Amino acid sequence: MIPAPFDYVRPASLDEACRVLGEAGDGDGDGEVKALAGGQSLLPLLRLRLAYPSVLVDLGRLEELRGVHDRGDHVFIGALTTHDEVLRSPVVREHAPLVALATATVADPAVRHRGTFGGSLAHADPAGDLPAVALALDCVLVTASGAGGREIPAAGFFTGYLETALEPGEVLTGVKVPKLGDGWGFHYEKFHRTAQAWAVVGVAAAVRIDAGAVAQARIGLTNMGPAPVRARAVETALRGVTPPAAGAGGGHDPVKDACAWADEGTSPPTDLHARPDYRRHLARVLTHRAVRAALP
Repeated sequence: MIPAPFDYVRPASLDEACRVLGEAGDGDGDGEVKALAGGQSLLPLLRLRLAYPSVLVDLGRLEELRGVHDRGDHVFIGALTTHDEVLRSPVVREHAPLVALATATVADPAVRHRGTFGGSLAHADPAGDLPAVALALDCVLVTASGAGGREIPAAGFFTGYLETALEPGEVLTGVKVPKLGDGWGFHYEKFHRTAQAWAVVGVAAAVRIDAGAVAQARIGLTNMGPAPVRARAVETALRGVTPPAAGAGGGHDPVKDACAWADEGTSPPTDLHARPDYRRHLARVLTHRAVRAALP
């Protein structure tokens, strides 16, 4: 299909981008403004006329929004950094391995070479892999606007289906990914129909072991509601649990018991791929797999 008509603007600076987005967002209601990063999520929506902005603001010239930087207590990933650049970054592999694990599952190499880290988060598709990771890691999303910048915790950034806390005229410039330090293990478990498909359900798991028991766990769920979900009930249930020894079988598994709470408080959608009850089952099974694989 052919997209609906729109005006196209390609700012040369971040200030110009914020100004154009702000002016377009203050329009008369005849349409909306959309920021274009890699376009791997937005362009299909335009072609299907599921999105029909009156103004499209291409951020492609803003080189200051690209790159991965080690900033002491956190890794800063520029919003326009492509998934492939994130995967190839030694800083990400060393200090943010959960980001690397999840990014490796995003679509296919062609998409990963064009799609951007910030674009995926700003698009806020609950079936996307990275929003749940940002939630699990307590990432902080950094923005800029004509009124100044903000730092928004991931827990407050995703507000609904394809909706975020970004305001008119505000641009996501990058993401702070905390370094969790020693004792942590990570895993991203995803169930999807084909290698290029969205996750039916995905689980981002970070687990810290101290003195043989789980001291802390962080679990983010993909596609279990209109926005990414933090599996707080599992995190609480895992605290203090001593995982069975590797290779042990046939006995009681307290990790599995804790992960049975994975669907607590979720509202999984119904679509062509799964009903809510099936997604709830997947969440419990995949959370157990992800936690077991994440155990350091």
